[in-house]
Amino acid sequence: MSSHAEPIPDELILAAIDRAVRHRGRDSGVPRGLIYMHLAIPSRSGKARHVYRRLPVLEGAGLLIRSRRNGIEVWELTSAGRRRLRAATRADRVVLPESPQHRAWREARTLAGQEIARFRCELDRGLTSAHQALRIEPPAVSDTFFELAQQLHRECRRLGSAIYCLREWPEPRDARPDSYENLNPGEENLPAIEQQRLRILRVGRRGIAHWDSAA
Repeated sequence: MSSHAEPIPDELILAAIDRAVRHRGRDSGVPRGLIYMHLAIPSRSGKARHVYRRLPVLEGAGLLIRSRRNGIEVWELTSAGRRRLRAATRADRVVLPESPQHRAWREARTLAGQEIARFRCELDRGLTSAHQALRIEPPAVSDTFFELAQQLHRECRRLGSAIYCLREWPEPRDARPDSYENLNPGEENLPAIEQQRLRILRVGRRGIAHWDSAA
């Protein structure tokens, strides 16, 4: 990126840090890499270098506080920084790009819409193969069923994941983190053993990177 690229306003840097802290949902302060993600800028770019230079300036102005967590430098807003951000927000001077958690939801939903018909067809073929194997006389060799078990397990979980991403994953909001504990609203009132069963059952249901991986 050109060194003459338009710099990022200080209020936008404050807004990115504020949203990153909220979406992290734990601890306080966020590292630079997460700030860059919320600004939607590459970490090796002129804009990233500008943000890197502005952070200590904003700290010196009393708008940010710097600390270290596990040896990593992290940043968060001071009360003065939050007042500055509120004033900029009221004046409509702050428009952040799409958040990382919303982008993950959107990309998963789009991919699920594109692939769900294929996943249904492949599972249907697998079920047909299993049905045919059951009808063979004498019975098919044991390895046939072990292989079918792997295939059907993968295809059922992949289709279930696509259904979740397309129809059941609530759209994330900027006001709070998109917390993911494999429980649906209201299920926290179930007995602990049932909650644990559901968490285990649903592990990986957002894992679109593994939809076409080998079993």
